Formats: sequence, structure tokens, C-alpha cells
Amino acid sequence: KSQVSRICQDIDQQVQAFLNRPLQESGYAYIFLDATYLHGRLGRALQVCSRAAVVAMGVNADGRRELLGLQVGDSESEGFWSAFISSLKERGLTGVKLVISDAHVGLTKAIRRQLQGCCWQRCRVHFARNLLQRVPKAHQGMVTAALRSVFAQERASDIMGRWDDLAGSLVERFPRAAELMDQAREDVLAFRHFPQQHWRKVWSTNLLERLNEEIKRRTRVVGIFPNDASITRLVGAVLLEQDEHWQLEGR
Repeated sequence: KSQVSRICQDIDQQVQAFLNRPLQESGYAYIFLDATYLHGRLGRALQVCSRAAVVAMGVNADGRRELLGLQVGDSESEGFWSAFISSLKERGLTGVKLVISDAHVGLTKAIRRQLQGCCWQRCRVHFARNLLQRVPKAHQGMVTAALRSVFAQERASDIMGRWDDLAGSLVERFPRAAELMDQAREDVLAFRHFPQQHWRKVWSTNLLERLNEEIKRRTRVVGIFPNDASITRLVGAVLLEQDEHWQLEGR
């Protein structure tokens, strides 16, 4: 038991040093934010609750990915996200030009409050799911194909034109879908303001989703965590391992 305790302490020190390290002064132009949910025990009764593990990934001035932070909480409220982003700023987060995430209300409010002056990119994959919820199942294949054609365009003007054409074609048959496209137009197409060679990397949270899949795979053997500290220990170790792998391979 004492040996296990010493091993956990050593891991905690490494993970905390990684999660609390000063961030690069050169800044991070692109920031990806996402959450994954795990099961943990909470309170005196140790009841099993859903715990949100939120992760931030940035792209530094050299064009390399870095995992910037992790926080575990009981919800994705605006206050929770604001505290997380604020902690990143205190560690030196600067130079943010674009934040990529889903459209969770608490997260988007926190981004506008904490990262003023930067653009917000609504993940195109999450948006597609939201859009299809407003389209009958029989027509979802057609809408999916049409939406993909928007992102196949190579010029910003063509992207805007194709988006407007699709929204217009949905007005009569699927007005709720057309309404969503009008509302989300600027947010889903925010990537067009940045270099074209970056578009495929920044128009969705797919880069972070792959990491979330790895977190799920590595935490599945645990099932239910005894507390938040144990979640931070294991997930933080996964992030540290992945970040070192990215730096070593030089991508």
C-alpha cells in the first residue's frame, strides 16, 4: 500500500508540473476546447456522478500542437469554463486569434467574456449533427452531401455562396434547418478568415476528439473513479504522454 502511495505521489508531481507549467510567451493563435465525461464518486455519500474533464489544446508559433490544460468539474457551466480559461491566461496564454469548440452555451459565453477580440469557430461536425436533427431522416443523406460540398470549395467567396444556396434551398421544405444555417453562418465559416492551408485543421475539433477517444480507452478499465484527484492523475498522465509524443515526432 505504501509503495502504491509513493508511486501515485510521483505521478501527481509530474502531472501537476505539466498542467501548471508557464505557457509560451510567443502565444497560441489557435485554441481547441472540448470536454469528455467520466464517472466518479462525489460527496460524503460517495454517490456516482458524471464528471466533466475539459481539455485545452493550442497551436504554438512554430505550428506545433501542445496540450495546455485540464480541469475536472461537475458541469460545463459558464462559471466553470471561465475559471478554466482564466487559469490558462494566468499561466501566460496570449495571442489567441481563433477558438474552436462546439456550441455549448456555457462555453461560448465564457469564450466571449474571457477571450475578447478573437474569433470563435463552431465545430462543423457538431453543427452538422445539430442541423440533421431538424431534417427528416429520409432527407438527411441529401443534406449531408450538400453541406460537405460547402467545405469542398477552395475560395472564401465560393464557400459563402454555396452556404447561402443550401440555406435557400431548405427554406420551403425544412424552415427550421434553414433558420439554423442563417444563425450559425458566421460561426461555422469563421475559418475562412485564416490561411487556406489551415482550414482543414481548424474548422472542427477533430484533432481534440481523437485525444478524447484515447482518454476514453485508457479510463474504461477504471470504470468509476474514487475522486476527482484520481481522474486528474490518470487523464493528466495521458495528456503528458501524448504531448511528449507530439513534440518528439515534430509534427
